[in-house]
Amino acid sequence: MANNTDASTSGFTVLSFVWRLIAALILVLATFNPSGYSAYHWISGAIRADAFGPLHLLVIGVLLAGWVVFWLATWRALNTLGVILAGVILGALIWLLIDLGIMHAETVSAMTWIALVCLAVILAIGVSWSHISRRLTGQLNVEDVDD
Repeated sequence: MANNTDASTSGFTVLSFVWRLIAALILVLATFNPSGYSAYHWISGAIRADAFGPLHLLVIGVLLAGWVVFWLATWRALNTLGVILAGVILGALIWLLIDLGIMHAETVSAMTWIALVCLAVILAIGVSWSHISRRLTGQLNVEDVDD
């Protein structure tokens, strides 16, 4: 018997969004973070020490592939306006949390962490948007396919 469930929404839950968010956080924070432990720091240190090798290039390739997947999915799903709106909403939320004293951002490092987490949230929303939009509106997004 055929399965009549819609593949675009079946299985999409809060947990599946959380997994996408974790993947986006890993990508963003592995690429760069202010702690000094990131691919950026490791690779730039290797370049300064004239020790750049194939493992460094492999890491660059893997991170670049991850960025391409997340960025293209986000841009296709949200477009320029959606990315800007997500940024404005997250910015306003951060501002509110700082005003309420829940979050503190007195240092450049703190602001950098906040910006990186916001970037990961936008990427996670982007890769999840088709599922979220389908749940909210009942409309299915389909990419044009050349026959």
